[in-house]
Amino acid sequence: MAPRRPPVPLDARRLEELALAYVARFATSAARLAQYLRRKLRERGWDGPGEPDAEALVAKFVAAGYVDDAGFARARASGLRRRGYGERRVDQALRGAGVGEAEREAARAGEAEARRAALVLARKRGFGPFGRTRPDRERREKQLAAMLRAGHPLDSARRLLDAASEAEALEWVEEAAGERSP
Repeated sequence: MAPRRPPVPLDARRLEELALAYVARFATSAARLAQYLRRKLRERGWDGPGEPDAEALVAKFVAAGYVDDAGFARARASGLRRRGYGERRVDQALRGAGVGEAEREAARAGEAEARRAALVLARKRGFGPFGRTRPDRERREKQLAAMLRAGHPLDSARRLLDAASEAEALEWVEEAAGERSP
């Protein structure tokens, strides 16, 4: 086996090409793009004049609209909710992606959206009224724990798991949607 060649060090043009390829391929936040560029600089080294300025390149991409933390936060939060995750887990994911507090706050769900996300998880996992049989106490506690790990509040998880029927669970979700309407 031939020895591996060392990676070609980056210069300003190559660094910008890497950044452009990254944002073209992945929805990302400014913090994640900066983290990616710093990692590439550590791995490959720098061969340009002066010191590399990954932060300036990220700012350039933000100004050009290639990176939009608010849009990223809305899309990521919406996707996680469609998969059944609660607001606590959504907030953790956004914080982990380096999204700022203002953008996380703007992406927060209303009560109706949060209840819909809990309903999605219960349906998907066969919890509460969506199970084949009523769970015994031990199984209900495990279902409750799974709902909490998914980021749903305790009172919402209990309410959904204690629903007597699917119709009652759907009513609970619609009740929140009705509260917002004038």
